[in-house]
Amino acid sequence: MLRGLTTVTFYADDLTDAHAWYAEVLGIEPYFVRPIEGPPAYIEFRIGDYQHELGIVDSRFAPHSRSGEAGGAVIYWHVDDVQAAFDRLLSLGATAHEKTIERGPGFVTASVVDPFGNILGVMHNQHYLEILSRGWRPRG
Repeated sequence: MLRGLTTVTFYADDLTDAHAWYAEVLGIEPYFVRPIEGPPAYIEFRIGDYQHELGIVDSRFAPHSRSGEAGGAVIYWHVDDVQAAFDRLLSLGATAHEKTIERGPGFVTASVVDPFGNILGVMHNQHYLEILSRGWRPRG
């Protein structure tokens, strides 16, 4: 049974640039850095209310060929203000993938392509906030 999101993994041809870009976007440094024979090959950030993991892996370890086009799953991260988050990501060098769209009452999404070819989604999700307001805490 799926119990919840643990780690989202993106790939980047230049992990040094990805480190700097995501540290700026998130406002924190990665908590884990793994070198593989030289410069880092993997970095990982813990973010959000439940400390979800965002890992960035050197593209040489990607499980598929990179065509240069954005692709794959779109992972949406909850934000309080979708338009502000979208605008900030664009100001930091991302490009628009899908502009802000209201999907229904309490659900607004947008997505960008980061400078490394990954799609990064942001979403205001009323269910996320309802769970938080009930004082939900992970099992453990």
